[in-house]
Amino acid sequence: MGPDNTRLLRRTMSLLTRYNTANINQLMERIQKNAIGLDSYFDNILGQEVVNYPPYNLVAISEDESRLELAMAGFSENDVSVYTERGKLVVEGKKEQKEDVTYVHRGLAQRSFTREWTISDDTEVSGVDFKDGLLVVTLSRVVPETHKKKFFLGGSED
Repeated sequence: MGPDNTRLLRRTMSLLTRYNTANINQLMERIQKNAIGLDSYFDNILGQEVVNYPPYNLVAISEDESRLELAMAGFSENDVSVYTERGKLVVEGKKEQKEDVTYVHRGLAQRSFTREWTISDDTEVSGVDFKDGLLVVTLSRVVPETHKKKFFLGGSED
């Protein structure tokens, strides 16, 4: 997401605090009328069904790095795909059902799934690790050289 889109979304969030549920339709019409090219963002926010599988944590490691942890009991590394495409981080799990097994109780959900998260243009996947049924995706924000802290007089980063 570029700086212009980020500013627009921040402005939108500040407008949301001024509107209540009685006139939310008026707010959405105003936003959509002035938000060219953001249709996919609104579709993601407003039109997406709630998906709770697999459960996950999003951990802030630092200002420029975060970690997505997905609980994937019963999956192996060969059952999982992690990729980015068109501004989305996608995690897919493909699990074949064992038809020759008779379960007395089946408490572990091991169904196939696709889970997506929208990521900004300045975010990239810097690492993926799968160990003991936990998939860990490390996400890093790429800070351009022109935006990094530079000392011209006094102080240094050693």
